[in-house]
Amino acid sequence: MTVSDTRPPEAPDRPATPAAASRPGWQGAVRRWLRSTSTGSSTVSVLMTGVLLVVLFGAGSVRYENFGYPQVALNLLVDNAYLIVLAVGMTFVILTGGIDLSSGAVVALGTVMAASLLQAGWPAPLVIAAVLATGSLLGWLMGLAIHGLQLQPFIVTLAGMFLARGICFAISGPSIPIQDDLFTAVAINVVELPGGTFLSYGAVLALVVVALAAYVLHRTRFGRTVYAIGGSESSAALMGLAVGRTKVGVYVISGFCSALGGLLFSVYILSGWSLHGIGLELDAIAAVVIGGTLLVGGRGLVVGSLLGVLVLGTIKALIDFDGGLNSWWTKITIGVLLLVFVVLQRLTSRRAGTAS
Repeated sequence: MTVSDTRPPEAPDRPATPAAASRPGWQGAVRRWLRSTSTGSSTVSVLMTGVLLVVLFGAGSVRYENFGYPQVALNLLVDNAYLIVLAVGMTFVILTGGIDLSSGAVVALGTVMAASLLQAGWPAPLVIAAVLATGSLLGWLMGLAIHGLQLQPFIVTLAGMFLARGICFAISGPSIPIQDDLFTAVAINVVELPGGTFLSYGAVLALVVVALAAYVLHRTRFGRTVYAIGGSESSAALMGLAVGRTKVGVYVISGFCSALGGLLFSVYILSGWSLHGIGLELDAIAAVVIGGTLLVGGRGLVVGSLLGVLVLGTIKALIDFDGGLNSWWTKITIGVLLLVFVVLQRLTSRRAGTAS
C-alpha cells in the first residue's frame, strides 16, 4: 500500500451558498464607500438635495403652465447669483465648524460703498477693488479674533454684523442709486444661450466662483486642511497642519465672498442701501445646511450649497407663480426644510458613530 492509497479523499467542491451567491459586488463597494467615507456621505446628502430640487421643479411644472420653461430654471441662477456666492463663502466657514453672521451686513456695506464711491466719482474698477478689500479685511479681523483670542465665532461675527451695519448707516442712511456705465452694462447685458434663453453676467460669475471653490476644497492642501479642522481641530494640529492660517483664511474667503455678493446685489438692483441684506446670512446658512454640509463641520460639498440655493429659489418661484400665497410662506417652508435636514444630519451622524 502506498502513501497515496492512505490519503483521505478530497472533499468535493461545496456548492455556492445563497449567502456566498449574494455577496455584494461593485454595488456593495459603492454602498460601503457611501456609508464609510465623509465624501461618500456628503455625496448622499447632495443627491438628496438634488432629488428634492427635481421634485419641487417637477411639481411646479405640473401645477403651473409656464413653470417648466427652461428660462424659468435659468432665472433661479440669475435671481440668486449673489446668494450663491454668499453660500460659497459660508460653506468654507461651516466646514471648519464655525459660523459667519456678518455676511448679510457685509453685503449691505458692499452696496453702500459701491454706490457712494461711484457717486463721488471713483472709477468702477477702483470701487470694485475697494469693496472686495474691505470685505476681506473684515473677515481677516474676525478670523484673527476667533483664532488668536479663542473667541466663539458666533460672538465675533455677531459683533462684525453690527460693525458692518453701523458703517453702512455712517456712510449713508437713504438709498443711493447707481448710474455708472459699467455697472449698468453688466446689469443689462446677458449671455445668450441656445433656445432663446440667457444668463446674466452675475450668474456666470457665481458659477465660476462655485467651480473655483470646489477646486480649492478638493484639490489643494488648504481645502484638505479645512475638512481636517472640521473633523477634529486638535487632530489637525497634531498632524502639523496649518490650523491657524486656515481658520483665519476661511473667514477672509467668507468676507471676500460677502463683498462680492454685495457687488452682485448692487448690480442686480442698481442701488446701495443700508437696509439691504437683512437676514441674508440666515438664507445662506439654510442653503448650506440643506445642501448637505454638517453644521458641526468636516463634511459637505460646495455643489450641495449651490443646490441648496436653487431649492430656496424654487420655493420662492412656486409661491410667486401661485399668486395667492403670502410671501411669508417662503420662510415657513424654508424653516421646515431646514429642520428636516438638521434632523437627518443628526440621525446620520449617530448611525455613523454607531457603525464605527
